[in-house]
Amino acid sequence: MYMNLIQLRKKRSLSCADMAEKLKISTSYYWQIENQKRTLSYEMANKIANLLMVSPEEIFN
Repeated sequence: MYMNLIQLRKKRSLSCADMAEKLKISTSYYWQIENQKRTLSYEMANKIANLLMVSPEEIFN
């Protein structure tokens, strides 16, 4: 499910640290989202989708 999130991030040449900084969360927290150690909230999914310029649904497909 979250593999698409990793691919979308890498497609935009962003690191986990880049994403975390832009989302104002820790790198560890972002890494946990990508690696399914944390549940992705609707609010955070929207923030990530906006940052990656995709719809929230694309993150989960």
